[in-house]
Amino acid sequence: MRAVIGGYLIRIERRADLRWWHTTLASVLAIVFSLFLVGFAFLRVGADPLEVYSEIVRYAFLSEFGLPQTINRATFVLLAAFALIVPLRAGLWNIGMPGQIYAATLAAFGVAYAFGAKRSVNVQLPGELIIPLMLLAALAASAVYAAIAGFLRGRFQVNEIVTTMMLNWAMLWIVAHMIREGGPFMGRTAEGEGFTLPTSLRLPQILGVPLTVYIAVALAVVLTWFLAKTTLGYRIRTYGESPRAAEYAGINATRISTLVFALGGLLAGLAGYHYFAAVPGVFKIPKNYADFGDFSFYGLITGLIARNNPIAAIPVAVLFGGVSGGARFMQGKLRLAFGIDYALLGVLMIMMVAFQALAHYSVRVERQAAVPRPQLELERGESRVESPRH
Repeated sequence: MRAVIGGYLIRIERRADLRWWHTTLASVLAIVFSLFLVGFAFLRVGADPLEVYSEIVRYAFLSEFGLPQTINRATFVLLAAFALIVPLRAGLWNIGMPGQIYAATLAAFGVAYAFGAKRSVNVQLPGELIIPLMLLAALAASAVYAAIAGFLRGRFQVNEIVTTMMLNWAMLWIVAHMIREGGPFMGRTAEGEGFTLPTSLRLPQILGVPLTVYIAVALAVVLTWFLAKTTLGYRIRTYGESPRAAEYAGINATRISTLVFALGGLLAGLAGYHYFAAVPGVFKIPKNYADFGDFSFYGLITGLIARNNPIAAIPVAVLFGGVSGGARFMQGKLRLAFGIDYALLGVLMIMMVAFQALAHYSVRVERQAAVPRPQLELERGESRVESPRH
């Protein structure tokens, strides 16, 4: 696109190559611009924006209570982002993270329930046997549940977005049946939430955080290597770039779509196991479990901002994990109106996505060369012969 303003030529062109520092700069500018915009909302309700932002940072990243919460939330978002990134490399959209998370959680707690975990929090069970079984059941259940959408897409060309959204709703109500109104997983207090895991079935912690946090960070490296350096990763990327060319190369569409959704579901299942069965203070399916399903969509935004790069998704996940917890704390401490924390997160997400889109374009400003004025037409009857003195 071109425009001439005040003697300057302004050209907006799509970048031939998008460097890492372009996206980094876009993210930083998006954060600054978001804080600037939301600052007017805080001023409107009588709060000092600088005090608000300092409270968020202190709680989310400097507090002994807030920092573990940030790490756990960031891990959940990061794993949900992985669940999007793998299928998206094949050109497919996994919007079914909530349903896959619920399926994994039910499977993990189903194993615990089968071994009598519901009887008491203090019941002694062989954790070295049951904990791996819970994790394996969670991963298997979420992978199979997600693979349904992948198979339907590859075999019958059923839109995967519609399928995964329908699967989300189905599993949402299955969980409700299991933990409420006399369901088998309902807690002993009958408060509409699941039973609490016994202490013997809680995942060990290292340096105050669950083992799943370290697994998530390691997975970022493994997935980057897998998608970029392996034959299967090459097949996935080839299918994503051109399904028709992939078919000519002998790549089976049904197998690839089913595989990437199964892998995405497995990663979403790990997110579910992490937050419901490994995070201190939870260790159950809470009554507000649907909120965590909604929270998994932050992983979708994280994956898009990171441009399908698992390692680049880590800082974005930390940002959303910290802001989501810190903003809620700030709202309570400063007695601000309900929902202002969601406003901050919403503006931040919109700006991050918008600035990442703008990073694909460059703006060039050039000064136009002086254009000679056209020679005035001679009046009728005037001689056209130039004087020899000129």
